[in-house]
Amino acid sequence: MTDAPMIVVGLGNPGPQYEGNRHNIGFLVADELAARVGGKFKGHKSGADVLEGRLANTRVVLVKPRSYMNLSGGPVVGAAKFFKAPQENLIVIHDELDLPFGAVRLKLGGGENGHNGLRSITKSLGSKDYHRVRFGIGRPPGRMDPADYVLRDFAPAERKELAFEIDRCADAVEALVSQGLEAAQNAFHAS
Repeated sequence: MTDAPMIVVGLGNPGPQYEGNRHNIGFLVADELAARVGGKFKGHKSGADVLEGRLANTRVVLVKPRSYMNLSGGPVVGAAKFFKAPQENLIVIHDELDLPFGAVRLKLGGGENGHNGLRSITKSLGSKDYHRVRFGIGRPPGRMDPADYVLRDFAPAERKELAFEIDRCADAVEALVSQGLEAAQNAFHAS
């Protein structure tokens, strides 16, 4: 095992108009992890805001790309290269339409399922083999376009539970960092 840090990426869109959007759940979880690390994000030449620290006794670099979601790959790969982290140390936190609100699932590799942030990272990385922490946002109601749905804020009922679910997702990331994929899956997929 290398002494390179784990690169933990929260996906979202920059700017106050997107802060409460479903698509920004990665940023919200990254902010919770930053609070646990005890630091503040700072601008980095990779095109992301980064925070170096320790999480679950492991060296981590938290990353929030400053680009829009569909251009996340460049800043993510730039940060990983800067910190000399191999691909297997990359963890991406993102919203997932195919899971009910608040469900957390962890996996290694797989498809992008129409997620433009993942598509950009896969293209920039040249591989699908990186860890994903998927936070369920549910399907859009009726015939609403998924692209519109992800750019809407969480519903009032969801917002009541959101802090708890973000905390739980951050726990899953910590478990992945400290115990590995299988142990984290066993702990969080049952719930």
